[in-house]
Amino acid sequence: MTSEAGVNYLVVQENLERLKLTQMVSALDRIAEEASQGQWSYIEFLGKLLEEEMTARQERRMAIRQRMSRFPWVKTLDQFDFSFQPGLDERKIRELATLRFIEKAETILLIGPPGVGKTHLAIALGLEAVRAGYAVYFITLSELAEQIPREKTDPLWSEKMRALTYPRLLIIDEVGYVPLDSLASYFLFSLVCRRYEKGAMIWTSNKGFAEWSTIFAGDEVLTTAILDRLLHHSTVINIRGRSYRLREKIQAGSIVGYPTVSTNLTADAKEKTR
Repeated sequence: MTSEAGVNYLVVQENLERLKLTQMVSALDRIAEEASQGQWSYIEFLGKLLEEEMTARQERRMAIRQRMSRFPWVKTLDQFDFSFQPGLDERKIRELATLRFIEKAETILLIGPPGVGKTHLAIALGLEAVRAGYAVYFITLSELAEQIPREKTDPLWSEKMRALTYPRLLIIDEVGYVPLDSLASYFLFSLVCRRYEKGAMIWTSNKGFAEWSTIFAGDEVLTTAILDRLLHHSTVINIRGRSYRLREKIQAGSIVGYPTVSTNLTADAKEKTR
């Protein structure tokens, strides 16, 4: 490299750094070598550098959105073993992954016993939404209950409500493991009303809808009002199957007679879904 070329190279590096084009700085030598060997035009060379920068920025934005979504772990649809749950309609799940339900502000309800993959599917669909640029937030119902202020007049009540209303997709996991008191139940009702026909949701539950009043402080009127809004524009995925967590032991024959639990929709719930 001549002295003049070396100076120009340093100037280019310095200018890229000043412009915070960090990926272009790190890729400069490699792309320049490839351009020299391939006899690229100046436009091709610049295009490749810009492509490196844009790809890196997109990956960084994706990582930030994923962190803000607060997924407990990363699970994709490709990692889901549909063959272990033959009763689950893979085509329907793939259709949901097109994310039209988000644009239509609809609700997905994943119902089934523990371990059948409800949370996996919820996270996988959430990741698809993150990749598509949607704001997503994941929380378990027990975590949410702990965060609800104990007074409706507390400014944090409205602040929490706004925070959970904002994301285009809200995922509420593990509905049914912990019963809510009347205050938390009212908060959930208010949240569902806020998001109704405005923001998409995914709920996972180990209980059939006939049992949901036991979740919401035994209040059947409030439970009916919540379900009425959730089911109006919804897709219900009713998973009947065995636990993924015990799959290896079941397949190895270590656990004999392990029950296959099914969770069935009530006739009323079926009429409300579409």
